[in-house]
Amino acid sequence: MNEPDGLLEKTMNRSDMSDDEDLVFLAEGPAEPESLDTPPASDGWRILIVDDDTDVHTATLFALGKLEMQQRPLEFLHAYSAAEARTILAAESDLAVILLDVVMEREDSGLQLVRHIREELKLSEVRIILRTGQPGYAPEIDAIRDFDINDYKTKSELTRIKLYTAVATAIRSYEQIRAINASRRRLDRIARASTDLMTAHGLENFAYGIINHASAVFDIPNNGLVCIQEHGRDRTGELFVIAASGRYSPAADTALDAGQDARLQRLLLRALKERRNIFDADGVALHLGGNANRNFAAVLDIERPLDEIDRSLMEVFCRNIMVGLDNILLMTRLETFAFYDPLTKLPNRTRLRELVDKALGGQARGDATLALVDIDHFSETNDALGHQFGDLLLLGVAARLKKHLGSQLVVGRVGGDTFGVLGEACLVNPSILLELFSRPFRIDGQEVQLTATAGLLRLDDYEGSGADALKDADIALKRAKLLQRAGHFYFTRNMGVDIRERVRMMHALRTAIDEQEMFVVYQPQIDLATRRAVGAEALLRWKTRDGNFIPPDRFIPIAEFSGLIIKIGERVLREACRELVRLQALGFTDFTMSVNVSQVQFRHPRFLDMLEAVLAETGAPASQIELEITESIAMEDPDVLIDLLRRIKHTGVSIAIDDFGTGFSSLSYLQRLQADRLKIDRLFVTEITSASRGSSIAEMVIQLGRNLGMSVVAEGVEDERQAAILSSLGCPLAQGYLFARPMPFDQLAGWLRDNP
Repeated sequence: MNEPDGLLEKTMNRSDMSDDEDLVFLAEGPAEPESLDTPPASDGWRILIVDDDTDVHTATLFALGKLEMQQRPLEFLHAYSAAEARTILAAESDLAVILLDVVMEREDSGLQLVRHIREELKLSEVRIILRTGQPGYAPEIDAIRDFDINDYKTKSELTRIKLYTAVATAIRSYEQIRAINASRRRLDRIARASTDLMTAHGLENFAYGIINHASAVFDIPNNGLVCIQEHGRDRTGELFVIAASGRYSPAADTALDAGQDARLQRLLLRALKERRNIFDADGVALHLGGNANRNFAAVLDIERPLDEIDRSLMEVFCRNIMVGLDNILLMTRLETFAFYDPLTKLPNRTRLRELVDKALGGQARGDATLALVDIDHFSETNDALGHQFGDLLLLGVAARLKKHLGSQLVVGRVGGDTFGVLGEACLVNPSILLELFSRPFRIDGQEVQLTATAGLLRLDDYEGSGADALKDADIALKRAKLLQRAGHFYFTRNMGVDIRERVRMMHALRTAIDEQEMFVVYQPQIDLATRRAVGAEALLRWKTRDGNFIPPDRFIPIAEFSGLIIKIGERVLREACRELVRLQALGFTDFTMSVNVSQVQFRHPRFLDMLEAVLAETGAPASQIELEITESIAMEDPDVLIDLLRRIKHTGVSIAIDDFGTGFSSLSYLQRLQADRLKIDRLFVTEITSASRGSSIAEMVIQLGRNLGMSVVAEGVEDERQAAILSSLGCPLAQGYLFARPMPFDQLAGWLRDNP
């Protein structure tokens, strides 16, 4: 039916309704009524009509059925009661607008349905337009406010234009609310994704996390890749894929070139060059940041172009990724520094310790062995050819160990020239390890022949930790070096007990120094002809707080090993000089004080400065101070020693060679040393009364001293027969229990007075 504009197009009356309930539309052009059974068009705006009047459904379809909003059709669902609407709402959630009659089964049926939609179903996005055919009835104002009613109209005032306007406004409102909620949800997903990415371990896991989270946040296919572009030395700027999923999976862990996907490479290079995100019709390239040497980018597939809001959200997502990437790169660098050797890139001592701990806690520990392999005489090579050459040599050794052992064993670098090997005992075999050094290493155009020494530890019945295992393997390595270079040694429990006893002794020694548990005693030296005391030897003693004495042959080597002998030796020298000054004040002016000097003291670069400072501080006469050095010291680097002795003698201090005859002195060097006195070791004094060997060695030393113009002192004289034989051989001086035991200074002073 065609009517002129402005006239009533159609009036629908129900027999049981008054004229006031008529739904009237003004003519706006020809239109055909749409069947209620017309299937809804795809991708349209879905509108639910809830009204107990069938004519209202028909009239609404007649008015709106052929119209589109924003190039999308309208799709209609129909409910003829509030109860039927509840059933539809329980199954349908993607509704844009509900046209709802206020009065149906009851006067408040419509408002109760609104309450159900908002409070129970929690549908906050759908827009609700209330309609009523009773102009005198109005819903509660509170309900309109509290339940987010989009519009309220009486059916009599709903012309076609007004109905279209109300629905169009509601759809726009629905679309905006949906966009806001979607953005809020995506922001929440972005925040959760950022948190998850912050906890990712390793760059590869982080990269895969980027692809997976982007797919979930933006509802896009899980097709993507993340690549790195590196510049600088030995880098060409190529794209290397560190993560790939979906249709890009074959590209993982490969270099990306134009032959694989020119469009993909073009997108990535553009994002990297322009340092920004690129949004294409079918893909997104994200610039993820980096530094001067390397940059990161990602490509993600999309099914449709991103709108402005999604682009903005993608920018937010990308900025969060950049922060997380900086953190993961920092953590990766820290982990690399913490667990890997910067030169060889092998696991370092810390990492190897963790792996040993893991092996000790695993089922395969019974078949595992730890080996430390040390390059022999590496320091000499390093000093002779330079540190750069030494680094190249270490890289060559690391490469050979890795090539031959790395596929089956753990190979690490635990120290300067020491490598660690961990794995099955049959493979961690000393003959296999040391055989790797049989062929020369070609370094910087030179062939270098090396040997190595190994210390090994079986883990099968080992009870310590990874740190303990490394220490004990090092003990075995040191033992191997002492016994046989280019050989090997397995750790035993007895070795561990010995070394731990040494460590315990070293700590106790430090305490003894601080708590003055150490003291000096003096043993007189006697002129055999007159039986008069002409001097004394200062000797160090250690008495613990519980009254036990620790023998010098136990604590002196540890003091030397730990370096504590420097402090101890200076204290002994200073005290001996002070007591010499006190003896002179008591009238013993022609008296010599002998002080032992260890090899560690003597080699210390400031020894001479210390000696001169002590002499100046105490006022002791240098001419009556004698330093005793062992024969072994005299034979080590004699040219350097000769120069040092010359400077010491320049101070006026004299030199005695202790324990003479126990070493292998060169007589020519002995003459060049210009020492003042030889001391016959107690071993040869004891043999004087032996029928088998007699006095031959003692007699030789006495004769040698006489020929070189040196005085001689015999140590360990315990009976008159020994003294008589020494005297008859021409030995001038002696000390030992026959004359006096070592005694504190006060006793020494009394003894000297009583034995003039």
